Amino acid sequence: MPTSKNLPLTQRMELIQSLAEEITDIDELEALLRSEENLSCYDGFEPSGKLHIAQGTLRAINTNKMIKAGFQFKFYVADWFAHLNKKLGGDMEKIRIAGQYFVEVWKASGMNLDNVEFIWASDLIKQDGYWETVMKIAGTTTLKRVLRTTQIMGRTDGDELHASQILYPCMQAADIHHLGVQVTQLGLDQRKVNMLAREIFPSLGLKKPIVVSSHMLMGLQKPPSKETTDTIERAIAMKMSKSNPDSAIFMTDQEDDIKRKINKAYCPPNQVEDNPILEYVKYIIFEAHHLIGHENILADGFVVERPDKFGGDIVYQSYDELEDAYAKGELFPLDLKNAVAKYLNILISPVHKHFQENKQANEIMKQVDSFEITR
Repeated sequence: MPTSKNLPLTQRMELIQSLAEEITDIDELEALLRSEENLSCYDGFEPSGKLHIAQGTLRAINTNKMIKAGFQFKFYVADWFAHLNKKLGGDMEKIRIAGQYFVEVWKASGMNLDNVEFIWASDLIKQDGYWETVMKIAGTTTLKRVLRTTQIMGRTDGDELHASQILYPCMQAADIHHLGVQVTQLGLDQRKVNMLAREIFPSLGLKKPIVVSSHMLMGLQKPPSKETTDTIERAIAMKMSKSNPDSAIFMTDQEDDIKRKINKAYCPPNQVEDNPILEYVKYIIFEAHHLIGHENILADGFVVERPDKFGGDIVYQSYDELEDAYAKGELFPLDLKNAVAKYLNILISPVHKHFQENKQANEIMKQVDSFEITR
């Protein structure tokens, strides 16, 4: 897979813009891509039970796009953050096992591992000067400002928090500096803490990061009504949840599970907006050619198989073409769902194979399966 700064600048920008819901600041990003700097970016996840498809397949797609644009990608396995956020009951041993499971999934997901480095929070916090940076950040911002970033933990500023959780945003901001990255490439729900870093880093003599906030994939359930105009709050309200297994496809789901979940998913006929099945088509299936091993998944187009009596198979060469047909009622929900389930199973099959054939990975998965998901 090419990972080159030699691609034209326009193509490199297009790759990054194709995964971004927002870029702050796009002029800074373009200047960085023009520079001779060694480029690096990061994303981080709290180990907390099984990985769903947004954390697995979609994350692998976005990672490979950033690599193609010339970046080295640093994956931050945020074990200490999961502990602070009371994931898996705050049991650090379970959290670390879940972190190992995450890495095993990513190994089999089609991610370009030659250009990926996995870094554990429990190692980074031992770095010289880390806690000094945390304290400087804490001393430069107000408690009120920190509480406004609690969306990064899946919390609101009205939730009752433990004192330890106030450290979470200050530590996440410090990570950006100590990971040595120029770009934060996290989900839109992490925007507020990344913007905090942009605001306060110059006063600390640190280089502010460029923030590339990626799209958050909808859960499969009916989305909530539009009670808020806040883009981030609505995205968080609509996203998939590990505490509701039917709200998402998980990376170790079997074919029958995938079919069942997709068949019961919210997908009103003719409705394009807030349609999770179309989201899977747009952000995963039509972008899956960026995954190693799936470069030719749509070589023959997106094929919807139908009986001859209903018009026979139909093929779409682009997402826009498919969306238009769905909006016009030319493509029915059940036919679309059957096709989506088929393609998702293809994408997840290598993960199944890895956990079946790799004894160590299989043992890790069994342990994770036994954990109770606390939130």
